[in-house]
Amino acid sequence: MSTKEDEFLQQLRATFKVEAAEHLQAIAAGFLELEKTPAPEAQRKIVETVFRAAHSLKGAARAVNFAEIEALCQSLEDVFVSWKRQDSAPSPDAFDTLHRKLDAIAAQLGERIGQPEGSLPVSVPASAQVVPPAPVAEQKTFPSEETVRITVARLDARLLEAEEMLTVKLTTGQRVEDLRELAHRFEAWRNDCAAVEPEARALRQAMDRPAPGRADPSPSPGLARLLEFLDRNLDHLKSLERKVAALTRTAEQDLHVVGKLVDDLLEDSKKLLMLPFATLAALFPKLVRDLCRDQGKEADLTILGEDIEIDKRILEEMKDPLIHLLRNCVDHGVELPGERARRDKPSRGTITLAVTQVNGNKVRLLVSDDGAGVDTGKVKESAVKHGLISAEEAARLNEAEAQALIFQSEVSASPIITRLSGRGLGLAIVREKAEKLGGEVSVESRPGLGTAFRIVVPATRATFRGILVEAAGRLLVVPTAQVERAARARPDDVQTVEGRETISFDGRAVALVQLADALELPPVEQKDMPTAGAPVIVLGSGEQRVAFAVDAVLDEQEVLVKPLVKPLARVRNVAAATVLGSGEVVPILNVADLLKSARKVAGARSRVATGTAPAQAETRTVLVVEDSITSRMLLKGILESAGYNVKIAVDGMEAFTLLRAEKFDLVVSDVEMPRLNGFDLTARIRADKKLAELPVVLVTALETREDRERGIDAGANAYLVKSSFDQSNLLEAVRRLI
Repeated sequence: MSTKEDEFLQQLRATFKVEAAEHLQAIAAGFLELEKTPAPEAQRKIVETVFRAAHSLKGAARAVNFAEIEALCQSLEDVFVSWKRQDSAPSPDAFDTLHRKLDAIAAQLGERIGQPEGSLPVSVPASAQVVPPAPVAEQKTFPSEETVRITVARLDARLLEAEEMLTVKLTTGQRVEDLRELAHRFEAWRNDCAAVEPEARALRQAMDRPAPGRADPSPSPGLARLLEFLDRNLDHLKSLERKVAALTRTAEQDLHVVGKLVDDLLEDSKKLLMLPFATLAALFPKLVRDLCRDQGKEADLTILGEDIEIDKRILEEMKDPLIHLLRNCVDHGVELPGERARRDKPSRGTITLAVTQVNGNKVRLLVSDDGAGVDTGKVKESAVKHGLISAEEAARLNEAEAQALIFQSEVSASPIITRLSGRGLGLAIVREKAEKLGGEVSVESRPGLGTAFRIVVPATRATFRGILVEAAGRLLVVPTAQVERAARARPDDVQTVEGRETISFDGRAVALVQLADALELPPVEQKDMPTAGAPVIVLGSGEQRVAFAVDAVLDEQEVLVKPLVKPLARVRNVAAATVLGSGEVVPILNVADLLKSARKVAGARSRVATGTAPAQAETRTVLVVEDSITSRMLLKGILESAGYNVKIAVDGMEAFTLLRAEKFDLVVSDVEMPRLNGFDLTARIRADKKLAELPVVLVTALETREDRERGIDAGANAYLVKSSFDQSNLLEAVRRLI
């Protein structure tokens, strides 16, 4: 095949990738609609729609020589034909099979073409407004002369170029400031000249009168030359002053024009990437359905606000957090049908995903369920177990404060770690993503009635605004969105609480830390504190706030964010960099990192004050129980490479004997073993007074809901399935438990 033919085929397959994604989305939506539609007449219309989508996908696959995808589409068509002829009827088992076929087609697309590279199936009208594909029943088309298909990568590139124009605006503003300063100097010089003008006039008059005893009235030659020089250059200086004033006015006009053009260009460019929430929400009904099937639960997902437009980049960032929350709703929220019946609830739970526009450039994402609610007792117990708070602090927390703990890393209300949940990471990721976008997340839960998570994020990637501060003689930028307040703290405002400096903020004691200390900057000569107090900026959100003392708060301005690249792609406390209008490169601080660094600084000071130091962590010992030598060596290698001491046992009986004789920190066990299986081994451990608190992780091929429930009943702390085994999951579970 020639090079041109290769290039053409690649282009053809890239087009097929976009088309296939549209057809798969249409078919999946049709399946979900069929499951909810009992009326035969309505079912026939939906079957006809998905049949056409499958037929079109089959033809497109044949055109690019994808025989596997073509065969899968043919098997779908066979089922649809059978339904149309009424030879068979849609059933839950049939839908499960069809969804697996869709997953197989999606897997083939990923394998044969590769994962998407930033291209979306969008239409761009002549006005450059991105229009997403409409749902199956409402698919809209545009005349070919009015639309084009363009990759999001190209739109991203154009937006980045538009954002670079912000540098022009900033530089123009800096030139205006420079000219204004020069004009002020000329004004000061003119005032100085006016002040000495009477003396110069008197000197000239004295020079015009002859001195006593002299007939010649001419002045001394040196003084005459000086006065002549001043008179000759005075007009030149006044001319320069007028010229600088004119240039200043012109520069101000240019700044006004350039600033408006840049602002309009940025605003219009951002609109190119605005997509309806429906483009992301289309993934979630199938996700919820599959999760419910896997757990033996029943729930309907209601999506509201699908037409609200959000920046594509915001949608991409929020995809994982929303998946985490929906998993939480199914795994932790919605109860099993029998349990719901006992609580006088409908057997099918209700999960709601709603998007609403709020004030300004903000949207609110609501994910709620009508399930069991958050068990704050288990949440506080988990937080105390992992050392985040003390038992006394936990007892003092009110309901809202206890619920907020679930956003802390490692905190989980789940009694066991599974493939879906229990690691205490999901909600921490949700909060981290929201705060990264300049948003915030909150939770509200009522026992037995359900839980609601609210995330407020920008609808668009607004131009980044930052507060320019000075610390240890360096200029730094702090994101405006994460600054709660800028104020001054006088010496008598600072109080010492438990060995830490604090100031009062909204009636609460907030830790006070020197920004230079948190950044580990070398000390510089301290200036005298202003009489009004030291400048302080309060950073954070929700319950997590820290006050940072700085040398000066200089200005708030728009800045162009320049991401860090290798080898500086990840620098602690620094998120990115920017170039000021003066040309100086200044780091943009990472507030999440700063809050962690502040806690370390405060903790270090407390240890110095008490004369104590943290003890060196001892190496933990893990017992691996596995009858398969291959699996045994795999688990042993993974754990030893992570720094754990590992001992092995070939079955449950040998393991229990070792546990009675030696001390271990954790057990990793298979389930199906001779003499004593993993369930019975776990039960024996829980029944033994000396071993009852020993963490147990079950790693097994048994993946049904009944098996997981049996593991929970036996007392396992984590249940990992070998079919979806990943060493990072195992290490996360071990680290969390010990």
